[in-house]
Amino acid sequence: MTDSISPITGWERCDWLALADRMLDAGRRVASPRHALLAFPGEPGGYGADVDALEGFARTFMLAAFRIAGSHDSTGALAAWYAEGIDAGTDPASPERWLRPDEVDQAKVEAAALAIGLHLTRDVLWANLPTRVQDQVVDYLSTVIGGTYPPINWVWFRIVVEQFLASVGAPHSRSDIEEDLALADTFFRQGGWIADGAARSFDHYTGWALHLYPVLWETMLEADDPFRERLPRYRDALDEFLVDAIALVGADGGPLIQGRSLTYRFAAAAPFWAGALAGSTAAAPGLLRRAASGIVSHFADRGAPDADGRLSLGWHGAWRPIAQTYSGPGSPYWAAKGMLGIALPATHPVWTAVELPLPVERGDFVRGMVAPGWLAAGTRADGIVRVVNHGTDHAMAGVLGVDAPLYAKFGYSTATAPLLVGASAEERPDQSVAIVADGVAGDRSGFTTDALEELVCDDGSTAGWAVSTAIAHWVSDRPEHPDHGTPWPGGVVRRGPRVTTASLVRGAWEVRFVSVARDDGQEIDGDELRVSGWPVSGHDVQADATTGTAFATGGRLTSGIRSLAGFTASGVQLDADATFLGPRTGTPWLTAPLPGDARWRIAAIGLAGVALGSAPTVAVPDDAPTALVVWDDGARVSVTLPEVG
Repeated sequence: MTDSISPITGWERCDWLALADRMLDAGRRVASPRHALLAFPGEPGGYGADVDALEGFARTFMLAAFRIAGSHDSTGALAAWYAEGIDAGTDPASPERWLRPDEVDQAKVEAAALAIGLHLTRDVLWANLPTRVQDQVVDYLSTVIGGTYPPINWVWFRIVVEQFLASVGAPHSRSDIEEDLALADTFFRQGGWIADGAARSFDHYTGWALHLYPVLWETMLEADDPFRERLPRYRDALDEFLVDAIALVGADGGPLIQGRSLTYRFAAAAPFWAGALAGSTAAAPGLLRRAASGIVSHFADRGAPDADGRLSLGWHGAWRPIAQTYSGPGSPYWAAKGMLGIALPATHPVWTAVELPLPVERGDFVRGMVAPGWLAAGTRADGIVRVVNHGTDHAMAGVLGVDAPLYAKFGYSTATAPLLVGASAEERPDQSVAIVADGVAGDRSGFTTDALEELVCDDGSTAGWAVSTAIAHWVSDRPEHPDHGTPWPGGVVRRGPRVTTASLVRGAWEVRFVSVARDDGQEIDGDELRVSGWPVSGHDVQADATTGTAFATGGRLTSGIRSLAGFTASGVQLDADATFLGPRTGTPWLTAPLPGDARWRIAAIGLAGVALGSAPTVAVPDDAPTALVVWDDGARVSVTLPEVG
């Protein structure tokens, strides 16, 4: 393997093509007679079986288009197979005809996949469609003109559809495109991040949608199109974002387990291929491919797709609770976005360069990501990347709502999954700082981000420091099950204490400082403060708790929590079938009675895939608003604690 261009993952272009062919073969086995509808087995999604089958076609067609674009000479039969499906799907008289974008909103999403696929194969597939079929396609796609779209990543669906229509001389609305581009401009944030709308909605959509579509859209533009004036901004933002995105990939290829639509799995590789397609100079081609190959092989090596070449609703294997309301059996094939690279020829530098190691493979690091409010910490010994979250909740600052478990936790990683189902998931005991009243934990959504910076320890290493303040609150009329995508907007909100949380992060450990104070308008005092650590899942999870310390061990992972000041009880919450990473999950926790003052409670929270090591120590002088933290390797750093009370 040492003389391979892929010394780290072992994956080369032939492996990618073989995976694509397996997935496409699986699609053909569930196709309707004329191939327009691909009805993968499984419980129907929220929009019904007809939409599911449209998704099955459109999303595998995007993969087929990548395959055809990068291998013209050997994919003629594949192009012909999908051409017949396009004919049947766009023919209003066909029994296999597709629901249109003006009939069902989800078709607006799939129309974008169809447009991108037709664009990438225009010389092979589009150009060889009979005029009748081309006219049918235009009629179908034209139903997006003047339509309404949610003010999120969906704006790019209409942009790419209408730009494709423009590129083939079909009716379109330039004003629609201009309006959508102007709205998309409002999503840009610091450091190349793009929010999925106006809220603090940062997740994989930043990479697999909001950075991907501009790169594909650019390839549709004529050389003299005035829209090209916008491209430098998109490229600069992508360059900045890629530096952060590459740092969020674990050494085992695992992507950050955070945000909605996780069943799209290796779509998380899409921004790295977008960087290659755009000719980004922010990351070397060998690094981009190493990140992408790592993510795809992570899933392929763990059963996704399965032995039949199918992608189920799940993560490594099938796990139906991962689904959003919009998810159906065809939805997981949005993973095709992560295979954009096969559209690039074998001679492209991204395919000929030697793989380069990820940041987490080069050494321990801490990186502040201002837009999402994250402190990312990677450790070379176990290859895990952790994120401590002080800025993302899929909500707006000051708007108090129910916490979305894939957004509002204090921590996410490439090796752990939040509790998503079961009684414990309702109480959010993992990676939280919560006021508990009458046995019910309050929420933190709507918090403010007060600080986020990188600090230098006395040995020259980096630590991360972040502070946020939340109003603990309880929402009546909660949903029966937690929504993995957005906070619950309904119910009556009752306000509790103000909770200030500060995190100092370095290596496998976070030192978490918590202060609770009464707030104006407070209706509930609460009974206790609960701080919880990382949930670890596996087939066999062991728990160990003593006074002030608790550990959970599952597989190769150890999660630990230790009281450094002010906590009086400790334990491990054990749950069954609460995550997609294993049938058992353990989450260590600490509690303390609510104090009558705002003094600091301090906990050390650790996660490691090797020996966790000793927790840091903290000294807080009585006469100074500072804390001195000493790590187990002797590194020291002082932090100024925020004013509370």
